[in-house]
Amino acid sequence: MLAIGVVYLGLISTFAGAISGIKPLSFLGIPTRQRALLVVAIGLVVTVIGCLLPAKEIRIDPLRTQLDQFVPVYQFNEFHSIRIAADKEHVYRAIKSVKADEIFLFRTLIWIRRFGRPGPESILNPGKETPLLDVATRTSFILLAEIPNQEIVVGTLIGAPRGWKPKGTTRPTPEDFKALHAPGFVLAAMNFRIEDDGPGACILTTETRVYATDGSSRRRFAAYWRMIYPGSAFIRRMWLRAIRQRAISSR
Repeated sequence: MLAIGVVYLGLISTFAGAISGIKPLSFLGIPTRQRALLVVAIGLVVTVIGCLLPAKEIRIDPLRTQLDQFVPVYQFNEFHSIRIAADKEHVYRAIKSVKADEIFLFRTLIWIRRFGRPGPESILNPGKETPLLDVATRTSFILLAEIPNQEIVVGTLIGAPRGWKPKGTTRPTPEDFKALHAPGFVLAAMNFRIEDDGPGACILTTETRVYATDGSSRRRFAAYWRMIYPGSAFIRRMWLRAIRQRAISSR
């Protein structure tokens, strides 16, 4: 989180300096265009420093969840939770049935993330009628594990060595995902996990973990992750709210 804060401090400073280059913002301590150029330069340096800060490797022991089984080691993650006044069965069905348009600002944010470019159906360009998890597992994600009314885990390959191609024509399996540790790969997995929280209520959590298999891949991904993190975190929180709304309304 420190690195993300540094990146966005740099980006905000750069933006403020750029605006002041047009009209100096004296109330921000930028009274001249010369000072604005200095602020832009400092902001860019701070942004680069934030992108280059090392990412700590985290190891999970003992392994408790299905997500732990598939990504016991990672360098990047985000975790969100929400309490839902519904039983586990209703929440589980809601996880599997929520569509993209039920998630506040989802389409706007993924449109920005793909720079407005069109493309085939994927989690970054989902259809209107298909549940979002179905879109994910039908396209770029694979279903790693599923325990009804408890946990669902999906995973995807974010980065691979230049020139690498998967062997064969069949879709990768969960065991293939577990076995991918050669240098140059970046793997990501996300889960939804449900835990009881008293009669007729439960806690729903979602965690995303990313594992880069070597230092070079880790450094490249770090810059990307730290740039997109606020938008990604917002989507996850809105996704949980959409699940809560569907679970409660379906009781």
